[in-house]
Amino acid sequence: MKGAPGSAAARSLRDKLAALGLARDIDLALHFPLRYEDETRVVRIADAPDGAAVQLEVKVLAAEVEVRGRRQLRVLCADAGGEIELRFFNFYPSNLKQLVPGAQLRVFGELRHGWNGLEMVHPRYKAVADGAALPDTLTPVYPTTAGLSQARLRQEIEAALARVDLSDTLPAADRAGLHLMEFAQAVHALHRPLPGETLENLDLRLKPARARVAFDELLAQQMSLRLAYAERRARRAPQLAAPGERVAALCAALPFRLTAAQQRVWQTIAADLMLPYPMQRLLQGDVGSGKTVLAALAALQAVESGWQAAIMAPTEILAEQHYRKLAGWLTPLGMQVAWLSGSQSARQKQAARAQLAGGAAHIAVGTHALLEQGIAFERLALAVVDEQHRFGVRQRLVLREKGDSATAPHLLMMSATPIPRTLAMSYYADLDLSVLDELPPGRRPVLTKLVSAARRDDVIARVRAACAEGRQAYWVCPLIEESEALQLQTALETHERLAAELPELGIGLLHGRLKADEKSAVMGEFAAGALHVLVATTVVEVGVDVPNASLMVIEHAERFGLAQLHQLRGRVGRGASASVCVLMYAQPLSEAARARLKVIYENSDGFEIARQDLQLRGPGEFIGSRQSGEPLLRFADLERDAGLLDAARDCAVRLLDGAPEVVAAHLARWMRGRDAFLKA
Repeated sequence: MKGAPGSAAARSLRDKLAALGLARDIDLALHFPLRYEDETRVVRIADAPDGAAVQLEVKVLAAEVEVRGRRQLRVLCADAGGEIELRFFNFYPSNLKQLVPGAQLRVFGELRHGWNGLEMVHPRYKAVADGAALPDTLTPVYPTTAGLSQARLRQEIEAALARVDLSDTLPAADRAGLHLMEFAQAVHALHRPLPGETLENLDLRLKPARARVAFDELLAQQMSLRLAYAERRARRAPQLAAPGERVAALCAALPFRLTAAQQRVWQTIAADLMLPYPMQRLLQGDVGSGKTVLAALAALQAVESGWQAAIMAPTEILAEQHYRKLAGWLTPLGMQVAWLSGSQSARQKQAARAQLAGGAAHIAVGTHALLEQGIAFERLALAVVDEQHRFGVRQRLVLREKGDSATAPHLLMMSATPIPRTLAMSYYADLDLSVLDELPPGRRPVLTKLVSAARRDDVIARVRAACAEGRQAYWVCPLIEESEALQLQTALETHERLAAELPELGIGLLHGRLKADEKSAVMGEFAAGALHVLVATTVVEVGVDVPNASLMVIEHAERFGLAQLHQLRGRVGRGASASVCVLMYAQPLSEAARARLKVIYENSDGFEIARQDLQLRGPGEFIGSRQSGEPLLRFADLERDAGLLDAARDCAVRLLDGAPEVVAAHLARWMRGRDAFLKA
């Protein structure tokens, strides 16, 4: 770094590099270009294609600062083939000194037609002498941050490449068996295009280098997750007894029989709870597949063994529904179920705390309130986290620490957002996975209809007809992510409009700003049939179960993600009547919105929807808060590199078993200390 190591300039540079996660030479070496630009040739203005990024060599004819709506610097330039205007909205006195009439410049940017003819907005430029040599290689463009120029970042990366040890951490036999190029060769290929290389052939030539980097990243991820898995196995956990009479009594008392999938998964969970190390299981099941009853059985097994259980859900509506179900099932068996939520009074919370700390309450059900300071369990053996992707790593750590200091509670995480195979292998390799791949008998498929907002009157008529036949309907308001206040206003207006359009029906309103007792009252009326239509925001996305509701209308469906649409659609189809989900959309549709609606219209299988969602948007929503602190994939693509993921998993197992020094060296290179949260 330029400047004395302790100087202000050096500290500033270190801070900017740290903001990009670049603290070591190897971090800089693994900071690969986003793209490459061709500065090896100059194009005449007259020959430059519109909309393309090109390099021109021009002379400044005139420059002026203009204030027309917004202050800008306009620079008129020319070459032998024509004229072009450069426009800058952010500029400094140094720019005004450089961009003076007569200055000879090389400018790089996207050429387009503006109000005054050809223009470039905020091009990159530098002053040059006549006949100055051109670069002979393509220019790498790196991810950067404010105040750190591409030129300075390139300089730091080049210096790091000269110092860093890029020797292979992958044994030669593995590298040869997988037909991978050497690591150092791959790194240099990505940073330094060869002389004479063109943008047209670059992707093909860099394919082996990208494959090597992607493999190493996946290998580091698999190693770290499997080490975390092994570390959990080394901890002690309450070793519960086999399911007893009360578990059998609950199964006999349920108004339904467990499906074959539920029985299979329950046997696995029950066996896990009998082991001396903590269960760490992710239970996936599509909407309505019956995950809650498995949580109840697991909690009951803990209580039968003289321990306690906690069940945490992300929303008050979902948590309260779990509480009502569990209390209904377990209270007749002599179980005391405590309820904890953020909206409770201090006295109610204090009473629940005392029950849990003294052991009078066997099972606690609640929201994030379970994590509050002062909530302690006498003997916590099992923590169940529903809709686990909505909770962060830190939150799961806090819940785990509510247990006995000598033991770690078993952890059962549940998700109704199905996770594609490649994502499960990659981000959840540290967990045991179970899948409920069978819906309970009587669950009927939901018919999905796409309807233009121009046909709203037809949708109103369908709602009226369904309610006249004794059924009920949900009307979900548009998603307005940027403003909770605006979303509330839309919900109020939608409720008012539907009440006017359907005066003969009872229309309820449910939104996030209602107090807990108000939400419960509205849901109670809807469940009892006193309300025909429930107007709601996405608070009904999870946890709302009213079998008589057979019609779901989602307004502005194009604004919702696939996972949300699938969850919302799952609120109907829970009773004996044929159910319909109407996705009402507004024109014009973007390509992305059209693709999402096509997927949800054509598919009812949550795993297939998840797979296509991963292709459309990447892994963000599936892993949710879990990604905080984890080894995020920067280079590997789970669809493109599915074959590499299989190979990385197998290689990780082999190296962990027989080459611990290789594992240590590989993780030191790749993890940058990000494995701390894998212990959650």
